[in-house]
Amino acid sequence: MTDLPPITPRVFSGMQPTGALHLGNYLGAMVQWIKMQETHECIYCIVDLHAITVWQDPAELRQSIRTVTAAYLACGLDAKKSIIFNQSQVAAHAELAWVFNCIARMGWLNRMTQFKEKAGKDRENASTGLFVYPNLMAADILAYRATHVPVGEDQKQHLELSRDIAQKFNNDYRDALIAAGFPDGEFFPLPEPIIQGPATRVMSLRDGSRKMSKSEPSEMSRINLSDDADTIASKVRKARTDPEPLPSEEKGLEDRPEARNLVGIYAALAGATPADVLREYGGAQFSAFKPALAELAVDKLGPIGAEMQRLTADPAEIDRILADGAARAREIASPVMDTVKDIVGLLRT
Repeated sequence: MTDLPPITPRVFSGMQPTGALHLGNYLGAMVQWIKMQETHECIYCIVDLHAITVWQDPAELRQSIRTVTAAYLACGLDAKKSIIFNQSQVAAHAELAWVFNCIARMGWLNRMTQFKEKAGKDRENASTGLFVYPNLMAADILAYRATHVPVGEDQKQHLELSRDIAQKFNNDYRDALIAAGFPDGEFFPLPEPIIQGPATRVMSLRDGSRKMSKSEPSEMSRINLSDDADTIASKVRKARTDPEPLPSEEKGLEDRPEARNLVGIYAALAGATPADVLREYGGAQFSAFKPALAELAVDKLGPIGAEMQRLTADPAEIDRILADGAARAREIASPVMDTVKDIVGLLRT
């Protein structure tokens, strides 16, 4: 019979340590993560194995892992309430990913649109790791038998694949699972998405039709979480806008992507709706709205940048937090992986 505890509600999510985390990451994910740690058992990972699906400078990668950890903590994630660690310190991620490489079908992976986007026209030169990246993502989630995953629109397809892999594993090994003490033959849960709301989609400050991205060459296109107050204010003041005043209703933003973006950012930072913002600023010129947005952004984000600076000045403390998180993560994932090995017929002596 199995010694594993029953499946209980558990949240898993993570970010890659590539490039600087920015306002889009904060509003699109971190705000929700911070709230969820008060109501759920949460595991928040720095997914460094995903990062090396494309080549990374080793010294820069190590530094980026610490910097993203500092961002997690500075934004308000609590290393005591949540489990915070970097993926490569828990071997179950890579081990389970190999099992899932043998479960998932080539046709499933060929349908993943993100590989096509990342590999581009030169897909024959893309790493095999990039191709099977979704299998590792499934392993990240299911190594903890997590039940819920906060995802953006661009990750929904990968989560659906995780559900398919979980279901196929349960089906393929149903007899072995029942014999091992799982009476319904279900070992892995089918993780459910927690979809982030529409107000959390943050666009570039230089082009309102493009998502804010850490890969964008221009620093002025994004507000980094590590930016100081002066830099935040400068980027807001220089954000691209159009010459018209703000409308009094949301409908007036439909064909104005830059205006819609800045109103959405203000609303998200203020915990309001775009309609609330337009009730206050409808008819105002950007010369009046931008200073108000800059003041709000500095008030909300300035302390995060300052705390990140403090944390990154003490890498030993960051490493201690990651080591503690990894130990707690292994306590959950290692028994799951041991059971998987037993179920599929791998010999443990």
